[in-house]
This record gives sequence, C-alpha cells and structure tokens, in this order.
Amino acid sequence: MVRSKRQSKGWSRVVTAAVISLSAAPFAVIGVVNSSPAGADSTLPTFYLDLGGSASVGVQPTLINPRGQWTATGYANDLVAYEGTRGVTLALTQLGCPGETTATMLLGGDHCYAAGETQLHEAMAFLLAHNTQAGVVTIDLGFNNLRLCLEHQTVDSLCVTHELSQIHQQLPMMIEVLKSAAGPDVSFVGLGHYNPFLADSLQGRVGKLISATSNYVVGQLNATLQGVYARTGVSMAMVGGAFESRDVALVNMVGVGMVPENVANACALTWMCQPAPMGPNIHPNDAGYTAIATAIEGVLKAPW
Repeated sequence: MVRSKRQSKGWSRVVTAAVISLSAAPFAVIGVVNSSPAGADSTLPTFYLDLGGSASVGVQPTLINPRGQWTATGYANDLVAYEGTRGVTLALTQLGCPGETTATMLLGGDHCYAAGETQLHEAMAFLLAHNTQAGVVTIDLGFNNLRLCLEHQTVDSLCVTHELSQIHQQLPMMIEVLKSAAGPDVSFVGLGHYNPFLADSLQGRVGKLISATSNYVVGQLNATLQGVYARTGVSMAMVGGAFESRDVALVNMVGVGMVPENVANACALTWMCQPAPMGPNIHPNDAGYTAIATAIEGVLKAPW
C-alpha cells in the first residue's frame, strides 16, 4: 500500500492548464494526454487509486487519537482484501485528505498538499505514470462540501444550495481530467454517502428534527452525485443504500428501545453513538467501512 503525497512539478503545470481549459470548455482537456499505445499490455499489475476525504483513508477514532486518524481498516483496505480472495492483486495508493471538498481538490487549499499542489494534480500524475495498466479509481467527494451546512444541530439552506451547485459544476471537471489521464482498462467508481447525523434522532425533539432534515439534505447530495456520475459515465456505489438510510421501519435497539432502522444503522456502522472520547464521531467503524466496500464491489466494472 502507498499513501503518497509526492508531487511532480511538471505534471502540476499540465493539470493546472487542463483545469483552466475545463473551466472555459468542459471537454477541452480531452486530447491533452496521449492515449495508450496500440497493443498495450493490459495484464500488467493492477492498481487501485483511492481518492477523496477522510473516509477514503479509513479515518476512525483510536485510543491514540480519539478525534480520528488514518487506519488500515477502511473500505479501500477491505476492497483489496476481498479482491485478493478472488485472485486479483490490487496495489493500493491512497491520496485522500481529511476535509477534502470538490473546491479544495480542484483549486487547492486543503491541509495535506502544499500551496499550488492538489490531490487532483497527484492523481493525474499517478494515472499518467500507470497509463498502460489496468486499475480501479474510487472517488469519494461531496459530503465535506455539505458538512459545515449541517453542524451545530442546524441546517443552513443557503449553504446547502451553494455547495450542491459547487459539486454539480466542479466534480464533472475533475472526472474528465482524471479520465483523460487514465488508460483504457481503468474502471471508475464514485461513492454516494450515508448520513451520520441520523444518530441525532436519539437526542430529543431537536435531534429528531435535525435527523430528518439532514437526511433530506444528504438525499439531495446523493441525487446530485448520481446525476454527475451518470453524465460522466462513472458507476456509483449506493452507500446510503448500504446503510439503509431511508429505512424507517422500527427495530429494537439494545439499551434504547424501538427506533427507525436507519437510526439504528447510523449507530451500528459509525462512531456517532459511542461515548466520549471516541464518540460521537461521524466516521464509519470497521463494520461501516465493510458495508461501503460491499457497495463498491457491487458496481465495480472490473477490467481484469
């Protein structure tokens, strides 16, 4: 496994030019990168390039860092292990950055990459360097755009509208840039999102309100993502479905009583219902990451 923060200055200039072109004409970047040579050997080692925010690098609270740190038990690790049981070896490279939004990935400003460098630059450099290989790319973006709109038990509707618009405009640009650098035997999968704030339903009347409202907002996010991925020819893993985020049938939650299934799942698959110092924390636990990996596997168009 590689967690790379390497930056190629040459590729940085290429990607920057491509992104500028995309801003003016969304498909102008096609042709910036040479296609794979005829007869390229697609049986070369298979890579897995994992892009996105904190969930993409398996962040969970730990005893060492209760606020959360990278772990080796995220969905990318689960997917590699599962494919290994099928005889497929995936060489994992994780470029994700906690807190990454579509804006910071496209334009910079996160806390993982130096000024003038972005996760998108790094990803394109990787894909260019592996242009003759088969591979898988997962894209896990969107939730961090909306996270600040949903904090402190309030929903900022103007913030939601603005951020959904940003995703609608920026994510297609990034996908076209990435696809322009990828070889012909690369499969792309975009991730939908679960709603950790469903767990707030256990916090009284105000909590129930924020739970319901946030679920509507996350539903809007997933609809926006589904539209973008459909237009750009990328399969989408229905992570919300894996967490049964729309299931309101009542189930018995130990120590709590009868609650909607989606609330119980938010507690069972994330750290939201754990006591301090490990919780509440929006990130999946091991079971949650396994559920996400299963959703990815369900739509993965394997090139091998």
